[in-house]
Amino acid sequence: MFERRLYFHIDWLLLAAVLLLAALGLTMIYSTTYVTLPDGAGHPGARFWVQLYAVGLGVLALAIFLALDYRFMAEHSLVLYIGVVLLLLYVLVAGVKAGGSQRWISLGVFNLQPSEFGRLALALILAMYFGENRRGARNYGDLVIAGLFFVVPFLLIAKQPDLGTAVTLVPVCFGIAFLAGLRLRFIAIVAIAAVLLAPVAWKVALKDYQKSRITTFLDPEKDPRNAGYQQIQARITVGSGGLQGKGFMKGTQGQYKFLPVADNDFIFSVLAEEQGFIGVLVALGLYLFVILRSLEAARLAKDRIGAYLVGGIISGFAFQVIYNVTMSAGLAPVKGLTLPLMSYGGSSMIATLAAFGLILNVRMRRFTN
Repeated sequence: MFERRLYFHIDWLLLAAVLLLAALGLTMIYSTTYVTLPDGAGHPGARFWVQLYAVGLGVLALAIFLALDYRFMAEHSLVLYIGVVLLLLYVLVAGVKAGGSQRWISLGVFNLQPSEFGRLALALILAMYFGENRRGARNYGDLVIAGLFFVVPFLLIAKQPDLGTAVTLVPVCFGIAFLAGLRLRFIAIVAIAAVLLAPVAWKVALKDYQKSRITTFLDPEKDPRNAGYQQIQARITVGSGGLQGKGFMKGTQGQYKFLPVADNDFIFSVLAEEQGFIGVLVALGLYLFVILRSLEAARLAKDRIGAYLVGGIISGFAFQVIYNVTMSAGLAPVKGLTLPLMSYGGSSMIATLAAFGLILNVRMRRFTN
């Protein structure tokens, strides 16, 4: 449990940067969901209050994951992993359906999305597996076992269908395996195999709407009112902000709902429109600081389990940030992949803050026995 002397070793700068990003996200969600009444008065939408409660629960989760020794959680990672897998199975059987997907479990006051906790469970169990294995990731037999830990939640999440969230498990797995000694030759083989299997995946694995997203990315003007609408509007939103932006709650794309799901997938586009290039630099600077500071926590970790755990978590986090930002700028296909700490999504916020509780935990306990 948390010892008083450990208080002095908490990375307050990293914690402050994480909470600043969450606060920035709340500000943008407040803006995009604001409802103006006929008499001129107004109020923020329901999603703002849901996100505010999620931040509160996330901070509580961060405190819990900070207080418990990360080695204790790693030792019980199999229990956490099995728990997440069972929740994913339950989602496929009796989950809440919305927008053509079945991803949530209704808890009455809110819906829980178990897939958001998949990265955390996978990072814990792989960090424990490779951390306790003296051979690291150099033995192909061990890689097969690690691959099984990865493929089970991947397939269950993809079945929902939620390929975007499922793909975020890949950098977690490779990040930990790389730190554990995975040869670059193996990564090259996997990359070549993926390229060779791409035509097969196009014909067999991808659904029609997923193929449409890829073709639309290549030429959004081909169907500007339907498939290409989101990507075109995202580009317009980002480009209209200029240097200083249009001002808080003064953006046209987000305020007048020209940009679909502005508070979720395209929250970064709204930030660019309202706060301009300067606001974008501030947000990206905070994200870069969080990533680099977390990598430093991995370097300073007292054991391999801690280093692998932080490496896996921050690999998934960095991938999600990079993809969402490039997608918002029209440089990647539109995919339901949120911007962590900023986009609307209660489960995502709670899981992300809990993950940073573990990162802070690893750095804080580097001086313990």
